[in-house]
Amino acid sequence: MEPLYLPHFKHVLNSLLMFFSIYLIGYFIIFRKWSKKTRPEASSCLISLFHGTPAAIVATTAIVADANCGFAAANTEFQNLVLDFSTAYFAADLFHLAVFSAGDLLFIGHHVATLFVILTCRHVALHGAFSVLSLLALAETTSAFQNAWALARARRRDVAFAAKVCDALSAPFYGLYSVVRGVVGPCFVFKMAVFYLSGRAEGVIATWVWVSWVVVVSMAIVVSILWVSNLWIELYSERTRKVEEKTI
Repeated sequence: MEPLYLPHFKHVLNSLLMFFSIYLIGYFIIFRKWSKKTRPEASSCLISLFHGTPAAIVATTAIVADANCGFAAANTEFQNLVLDFSTAYFAADLFHLAVFSAGDLLFIGHHVATLFVILTCRHVALHGAFSVLSLLALAETTSAFQNAWALARARRRDVAFAAKVCDALSAPFYGLYSVVRGVVGPCFVFKMAVFYLSGRAEGVIATWVWVSWVVVVSMAIVVSILWVSNLWIELYSERTRKVEEKTI
């Protein structure tokens, strides 16, 4: 087990300060004219924009740069830096949720579970970054799209243009999200589980660690599918209602 001391923690601390700074800039400057209800959500989307796509890119780069990458491979220093970066983001956004959305147990649970997977990979197993970063890259593939949609959705009742943007982005975003979380993600997790069940990581990654990864990620995928399914139902209901109104 790798201790949670400096110099390792300094990478997390530096990124944490960056995300908090971005959040405060969003809250007090960029979104200062937004309502009290939407300002925190918009600021959260802002830090997500600074994490999502960059994290997907650097995670992919860190995987490709490792000549020995694999489900049981030792973490490289580059991969650990990416894990630290994402640790800071999820910690910062978890703080946001605790302050402004304490009742949103779904997202709070998601962030806690994600931090558990990242931290056990980084500081307990010291191996398996290929698995965790691959899942991270997949999850963040839709990040920019999701945040643009979320920002438009937050303002759709106040600004006509935002409503149009939200309407235009909804179906494409739901479609991409459904493919990534409902098809690609489960296929990768299945492949990961088969590898670990084969015993090829025995003596490298503790059984309780990889089992917890598979369980946590599988649960996250199920929740994601339920979330996007509800959005599809909502979209269908809205589109049906509009068609009916036009025919009256």
